[in-house]
Amino acid sequence: MYKKIIAFTAAVYMMAACTTVPITGRRQLNLVSDAQMQSLSYDAYDQFLKEHKLSRDAQSTAMVKRAGQKIQRAVEQYMAQNNLSAELEGFQWEFNLIEDKQVNAWAMAGGKTVVYTGILPVAQNETGLAVVMGHEIAHAIAKHGNERMSQALAQQFGGQTLSALAGAQPGTAQNLVMAVYGVGSQLGMLKYGRTQETEADRLGLIFMAMAGYNPEAAIPFWERMEAKAGGQAPPEFLSTHPSAGTRLNNLKSFIPEAKKYYRK
Repeated sequence: MYKKIIAFTAAVYMMAACTTVPITGRRQLNLVSDAQMQSLSYDAYDQFLKEHKLSRDAQSTAMVKRAGQKIQRAVEQYMAQNNLSAELEGFQWEFNLIEDKQVNAWAMAGGKTVVYTGILPVAQNETGLAVVMGHEIAHAIAKHGNERMSQALAQQFGGQTLSALAGAQPGTAQNLVMAVYGVGSQLGMLKYGRTQETEADRLGLIFMAMAGYNPEAAIPFWERMEAKAGGQAPPEFLSTHPSAGTRLNNLKSFIPEAKKYYRK
């Protein structure tokens, strides 16, 4: 009987801890507050920048910041129009280009975003860059990092709270933050699941369209990403993403919705 009460209490807690992803309406587990995730993300982001070299390419750096700021404004506009501005409380947007051959990019809670120079040849131009940045920022808006962190705390750390983990093992907590955002860690955690990736594709198209970038550019961008893999192990950016065929089919189905938001 006692075990049943514990199980029932846990189930009620899990249900109460669910939040809803903007646009898609999917219910997700969220045991971590936005303030907690943002605080850890800001610390991890600052540490990352200390350990990595910013690009000296002024033109490309300006392009990354310009695309990021346009998408930021689009996100803020979308959230305001849907009475969701409170979801952006505490955001400290930042966009940086890192000198690194990795074909990768990511965005943390609070809008802290990194693009690696290795992905620029695949992006080709600012619109291609907006595809990848819109996708990564969508992960942050959908709180996929919070969701992955919640799953990790439940599965790998015995349901320990993030505050308790950060207090007892600050290094582990920071590594966990880096892992859930795909920056790398020794914890062996999977990054975003395919449901989350598909959500980020859909939201990212809407955000880039609202920012003034043609969402149809997503198709050739992901075709170039697949070609970059060349039949070998995929770039880190593609490691947990849907298969190329599935992604392209999904994108084609999402584009008509995104085009409704597109303003040149």
